[in-house]
Amino acid sequence: MSAPHADELEPEHTEGFKVGEKKTIDEYQQLDQNDESLRKWKESLGIGSGKTLSDPNDPRKCIILSLGLEVQGRPDIIIDLSKPGSLEDLNKHPFTIKEGSTFRMKARFKVQHQILSGMKYVQVVSRMGVKNKMQEMIGSYSPNTTDKPEFEKRFESETAPSGMIGRGHYEAVSKFVDDDQQTHLQFKWSFDIKKDW
Repeated sequence: MSAPHADELEPEHTEGFKVGEKKTIDEYQQLDQNDESLRKWKESLGIGSGKTLSDPNDPRKCIILSLGLEVQGRPDIIIDLSKPGSLEDLNKHPFTIKEGSTFRMKARFKVQHQILSGMKYVQVVSRMGVKNKMQEMIGSYSPNTTDKPEFEKRFESETAPSGMIGRGHYEAVSKFVDDDQQTHLQFKWSFDIKKDW
């Protein structure tokens, strides 16, 4: 697959949406302590519960721990991204997906140091020169704590193409990007649609 143009992996923008002012976790904790709705919002992000797990020696804001493929009735395929060379292997060894099957991807990740705002997963899949872009909103998260050591996002279910035209080799480029346009992970991978597993 030829490298996608930079704009192909850009997330879609909601017209009129403006990213809010950056604040530290401490500033969020002090915000309007008597405001019940704000208190509930902060609780939904996990602000103020548990001890932080942020590594002061690791500057990353978001660390993608693993990627997975779930297919009903089959064992999950999990790629542990903490293993050296795992992204390279993902590109060299394609997933096999049975034509017409329903599957979903999932990601495990942790957040450190500050609120992660509006993370999205953007993917461009290519086959025989035809490209298809998809985007999935993952959401906003506070740094992980002892109460919530990691997050998992299960993506919307998809149905694999089927028939002679749908079967074949597909290549993809994916990235995790936030509202600040910071890319947390970008990688190439591939999959094959076959008649059977």
